[in-house]
Amino acid sequence: MGHRDDPRRRGLGTSAPGFGPVVHDRRWAGDLFGAIRCAAVLLVLLLLIDWGADTLSPRRGALWSALAVLLFLVLCPDRVSVGEGRLTSRRLLRTRTIRTDLLVSVRCLDGITQRLVLRDVFGERVAIDPQLLVDNPDLWQRLHKDARRSLALGTLLCGATALDRVAERVERETAQTVFKVSDLN
Repeated sequence: MGHRDDPRRRGLGTSAPGFGPVVHDRRWAGDLFGAIRCAAVLLVLLLLIDWGADTLSPRRGALWSALAVLLFLVLCPDRVSVGEGRLTSRRLLRTRTIRTDLLVSVRCLDGITQRLVLRDVFGERVAIDPQLLVDNPDLWQRLHKDARRSLALGTLLCGATALDRVAERVERETAQTVFKVSDLN
């Protein structure tokens, strides 16, 4: 059953997201290539070391290949796209979609990697890297517009402060980029 046919989504008094323009992460292909490159370099180095030490065997080659695949899986980036009223995060084995025009909470989690966790009224949850929004101002503009709509509808109960912090960061880094490009820095 798709999101549009889900009975939980009926009767909300708001229309389902339209099929307007979808904005994708511009750096995803480069990040994917970087993950492939890192895994390939690790595999080649491990195979060369084993070959140079004359200890390379099919079993060790399979082990090094499995280690390279594991590294790729860890480094493989999410493919994030934002359309009118929705954000989709695609990973190798899963896809998560939330309604950005019906957000309930936005939290910024600090840790080894900073994550922005978005939840909608249906309980769907997506975690993205805030740097993604800084690197893709068009993604941020679409998400911010829908988050403001959630705030106006009264569904966004928690997270206005987190959104303000992300907005400040996006604006600051965009201004720094403009200054750098214009040689005003």
